[in-house]
Amino acid sequence: MKIQMKSGALQQLLALASLVVLILFFSITSSNFFQFSNIIGILLSTAVIGVLALGSTFVIITGGIDLSVGTVMTLSAVMTGVFITFWDVPVPLGILGGIMTGALCGLLSGTAVAKLKIPPFIATLAMMMIAKGLALIISGAKPIYFTDAEGFMEISLGNLIPGLEIPNAVFIFFIAAIVGYFILSKTIIGRYNFALGSNEEATRLSGVNVSFWKIVIYTLTGAFTGLAGVLMASRLNSANPALGTGYELEAIAAVVIGGTSLSGGKGTIVGTVIGALIMSVLTNGLRILSVPQEWQTVVVGLVIILAVYADILRRRKA
Repeated sequence: MKIQMKSGALQQLLALASLVVLILFFSITSSNFFQFSNIIGILLSTAVIGVLALGSTFVIITGGIDLSVGTVMTLSAVMTGVFITFWDVPVPLGILGGIMTGALCGLLSGTAVAKLKIPPFIATLAMMMIAKGLALIISGAKPIYFTDAEGFMEISLGNLIPGLEIPNAVFIFFIAAIVGYFILSKTIIGRYNFALGSNEEATRLSGVNVSFWKIVIYTLTGAFTGLAGVLMASRLNSANPALGTGYELEAIAAVVIGGTSLSGGKGTIVGTVIGALIMSVLTNGLRILSVPQEWQTVVVGLVIILAVYADILRRRKA
């Protein structure tokens, strides 16, 4: 256990060092990078991917995967629009409805994995397609605008602290990270989360209801995904059913870069936050340097390969 803790701390330090190096590199190569407005833009773009990554951390620690978070985020945004715009539900209840939509999708994915014994890759791939189709059907394949929803846009772009030009979405992301850290480190959910990833069979033989806790963990991931959908809709002041595809890859990349092992049993919320910041800084820096979009995708892919290979090396050493 001490060796694992030291390894986890070392991985977080390496990820943090990588983040600092990226910031220094882009600051030197572009005078526009370290401007206040650009830093705020990086934090704002981190909020959505970061919240998605927080949820993905729980599933990946179990040794599973959730490929549906991108399209479930979109479906949650669309349902938030339906509740608030079409059904005239009060904004707070509409937000809760969006989050619960994500949680329901997570519940269904978890049930498919835990009860039907469908591999997580297949179960969540199916949920990805279902959520994508439902988002298009429910919205009529058209964006839903929140023009009459007073205060909805302020959820992401408003300023919680007067005079401090930091969008609310940034604060929500860090609050979500604190909640995720507490759940993973201080609750029975977190304890069983690591147990499932370390040795599921031993956990089952010790009397733990493995199926129940798997469903709980996937549902929790879905709730974080629903929150990301609300933040996305609030930031754009609309729910676009065409968005979402590809977000799951960035979220998984952030989790892996932050030190969570794809084989399960190891990971931290702090590492995921750092990983999400690395992804945002990298994307923003490449854009400022006028690197073509297709090459940005190539670079992100290479970063993912390096992160996964580093995880393989750590496991071999352990």
